Amino acid sequence: MVPLITCSLVSVAVIVLRGLALRRHLVLPPVIEQSIEAIGPGDEDAANRLARLVRGDRSALARIIEVGLHHLNWPKSENMEAVQTRARHEIVRLESGLFILEVIVGISPLLGLLGAVSGLVTVFSAFGANAAAEDPHVIAKGISEALSTTIVGLAIAIPSLIAYSYFSKKIETMAAEMESLIGELLAKCYFHQFQQHAPVSTGPEEERYGRGAGERLV
Repeated sequence: MVPLITCSLVSVAVIVLRGLALRRHLVLPPVIEQSIEAIGPGDEDAANRLARLVRGDRSALARIIEVGLHHLNWPKSENMEAVQTRARHEIVRLESGLFILEVIVGISPLLGLLGAVSGLVTVFSAFGANAAAEDPHVIAKGISEALSTTIVGLAIAIPSLIAYSYFSKKIETMAAEMESLIGELLAKCYFHQFQQHAPVSTGPEEERYGRGAGERLV
């Protein structure tokens, strides 16, 4: 029972700490989301204001945005790689502690089963030791006490599994939202660069006379 009680205390501590750390406004501050949505395509002033805003913010979204804005002089593909690297690091930080819940989910039922088997061995080994041990009421009481460890193990594993699944899904959802926001921000920041490299549409006359005629029209 001592390992099971330890698992229960650790599980409760991890659930409380992760629940506090994974609150949405701490990972995705609404003010930063609103600032990204308010930026117009190629609006450098708004991008500079956003850079000053995220500089003092330690949320996961702010850290990723800071990397993207810091490397705007890089080509977009290279900037995206830097942002994705930082995003993976932030996701790992958000998932810290969840592996403990995963371990507890696995070992709690096994510890309960171990306690039950150990208790049953003790009960049956007492057969014939004295007259009281052969009393069916005593045997039934010993078996019930042995099986109680299995109940405790399952009672610890089930809430831990629910919390692990909930936190994993919440992190996955917030990661998708961060990816969408960062993609929108970089698209707006590289808007002018996209316009410069956009292909010139061909007109009807160019399609009729070929590429040379089109170049003369331009």
